[in-house]
Amino acid sequence: MDPIELASRLGRWSAGRGPLYLLLAGRLRALIDDGELPPGTALPTDRALAAGLSAGRTTVVAAYDLLRQEGRLVRRQGSGTWVAGANAGPPVATEPTVNPVFLHLLDPPDHVAQFACAGPTGAPAAVITAYQRALGLLGGPDLGYHPAGHPRLRAALAARYTARGVPTSTAQILITTGGQQGLALLARALVAPGAEVLVQAPTYPGALEIFRESAAALLPIKTGIATYGEELARHHPAMAYLIASCHNPTGRTMPPAERQEIVTAALHARVPLVVDEVLADLTFPDRSAAPPAPIAALAPDADELITVGSLSKLVWGGLRIGWVRAQPALIGRLARLKAVIDLGSGVLDQLAAAELVADLDPLIAERSRVLAARHDHLCAELRKQLPEWRFEAAGGGQTLWVRLPYGDAASYAQAALRQGIAVLPGGSLDPSGGSTDHLRIPFVADSAALTAGVRAMAAAWHGFTGRAAGSPPPLPAIAV
Repeated sequence: MDPIELASRLGRWSAGRGPLYLLLAGRLRALIDDGELPPGTALPTDRALAAGLSAGRTTVVAAYDLLRQEGRLVRRQGSGTWVAGANAGPPVATEPTVNPVFLHLLDPPDHVAQFACAGPTGAPAAVITAYQRALGLLGGPDLGYHPAGHPRLRAALAARYTARGVPTSTAQILITTGGQQGLALLARALVAPGAEVLVQAPTYPGALEIFRESAAALLPIKTGIATYGEELARHHPAMAYLIASCHNPTGRTMPPAERQEIVTAALHARVPLVVDEVLADLTFPDRSAAPPAPIAALAPDADELITVGSLSKLVWGGLRIGWVRAQPALIGRLARLKAVIDLGSGVLDQLAAAELVADLDPLIAERSRVLAARHDHLCAELRKQLPEWRFEAAGGGQTLWVRLPYGDAASYAQAALRQGIAVLPGGSLDPSGGSTDHLRIPFVADSAALTAGVRAMAAAWHGFTGRAAGSPPPLPAIAV
């Protein structure tokens, strides 16, 4: 097994208390006992795993030897290290996710600052008010199952799209349990195993996990090498996935001409273009143009143009309400899939969401203002404490895309955990195999937390073994 792959599976192994070799052995033991490292799996050499974990070789040797004594590993001089036991039983149908975003959610950090995930850190008062109003709307003969979504919320979203220049009927709206489920339903409906999906590199890691779960063949497009529209027309994939506004992770918003080119290419090639607009409204005030109209405004009635939205980043992640805007035929197909999965999202959540959507602009304006201030604070702290790190200011969204001057970001992330902070290495967002020298750093926390977070990152960087003798001199920082 590749050391970086094993490091990803190990997750935040070093974030506990006690000797590092015991922490490493404990996490390896759990992976073996849970079947995630099946019998016969060859493990990296001591040196390779130590480099991948940014740990000392003696830590790996001691952990391996402890598990060998327990009978969980076999180690032979000159032959390597592997999981003990004979292969038995059928293989697992799908591999569990090793993406750090999901691992940090599945195994919540206790004394680790969370800088791997990005989203509002608390429910605003408007959410509580919306739920109070929603309670008053319950009652009557409603069975409570609405696979396509509650009519009240579908109507509220259709009215919002129409007001923004995209004529939309309720038949063009499907309510989902978060934007993530919307992407999952679309992948299930449109992508057969082995079919190609065009994606940006880097892009939202949650989408990449969905496409991999669907056994899709990813076609990553690196920014600056070829335009997205050109590649879409050339490959004719089964589906194209695009973040055009407040891109995750770079914060970039595509200019109008580029957006038009991509839509034109999708319509001409008859390729479903799934546009993720979960972050699209979070442009920073007073420093860029107003948020562009939804891409669907370029072709409101086109079968190929599909939009995914959500309240998770605009309001609060705990409000698991998302949606898909598409033509009625596809919405009906997605609703049938959703009916099989969960019979429909929760009615109370949808009624509360309808209350929020009816007066969403003030909430968005306040969140954008707060994010802009926190963005500036994070930039200032990085310039002061880590001047050799390179980044460009974001125009919106929630994250900075930061380049390390040298070293592997996945190994650095392990070193950061030992300083009590979880960061997301860029390789987990880039299906091309690139961005291994990048980090995605969110600016969703308050100023004090951001300052403390950068201080911990700096402490990890200054002790990072990837900066050992022989490393090139630091690159000059980009002014932001």
